[in-house]
Amino acid sequence: MPETMPLASGTRLGPYEIQSPLGAGGMGEVYRARDTRLERMVAIKILPAHFSQTPFANNALNAKRNYLRSESSAYLRPP
Repeated sequence: MPETMPLASGTRLGPYEIQSPLGAGGMGEVYRARDTRLERMVAIKILPAHFSQTPFANNALNAKRNYLRSESSAYLRPP
């Protein structure tokens, strides 16, 4: 039995609306999605469940999330 089921086009994940699959591998599935708040296209990665079941995995995911936030905020400029 697969760990995840493919997401259908039109599925909503918070403000994101799934459009189509882009790829899949050992680290999860990637989908093209539309950010309904900002009206732009984004890529959404869905990780397998076992990535959230260990403290190490949670720490690694949080570190990656924090890095991406800091990298994104570096591009912001005050008005």
